[in-house]
Amino acid sequence: MSVNDPFARLPETATFTVTSTTVTDGAAWPVEQFSGIFGVPGGKDVSPQLSWSGAPDGTESYAVTVYDPDAPTGSGFWHWAVADIPAAVTELSEGAGDDTGSGLPEGAFQLPNDARAARFIGAAPPAGHGPHRYFVVVHALDVASVGVSADTTPAALGFTMAGHILGRAVLMVTAETPA
Repeated sequence: MSVNDPFARLPETATFTVTSTTVTDGAAWPVEQFSGIFGVPGGKDVSPQLSWSGAPDGTESYAVTVYDPDAPTGSGFWHWAVADIPAAVTELSEGAGDDTGSGLPEGAFQLPNDARAARFIGAAPPAGHGPHRYFVVVHALDVASVGVSADTTPAALGFTMAGHILGRAVLMVTAETPA
């Protein structure tokens, strides 16, 4: 596991709370959140349930991202990105990040992850690579729409929303595939 902090070079923001009935902060992903697409036995690529509260005043929308900074790529791996979640929404159900996106609230949409699929893709750390950290983040934004298109990359979403982030709620979960 690297010491890469994905927030180290970003402006500090307020914090708020994100919880999940699927995952626990600091714990390992359940097998359903591993990647069947990448051939992990038992993996089903099911996005986690998320609930959040205490977002800063002025929040007009949210974005949700899942990022593995420990992937052996030199740039990490984006597993999921959802933009334009309305401010009135404070929960995504488990499985909302399937390939149809039908579990997302009206107006919200998924961006292609680093596998170029507009959906949640589960954990798939290379065998023997050691533990990976997955940052599940709800970003509170000061705009109703961050202004990106559905084919934008998660990295470009991060760049575009950087000046609009009022707060960040973070769960960090782990995964490891034995050698």
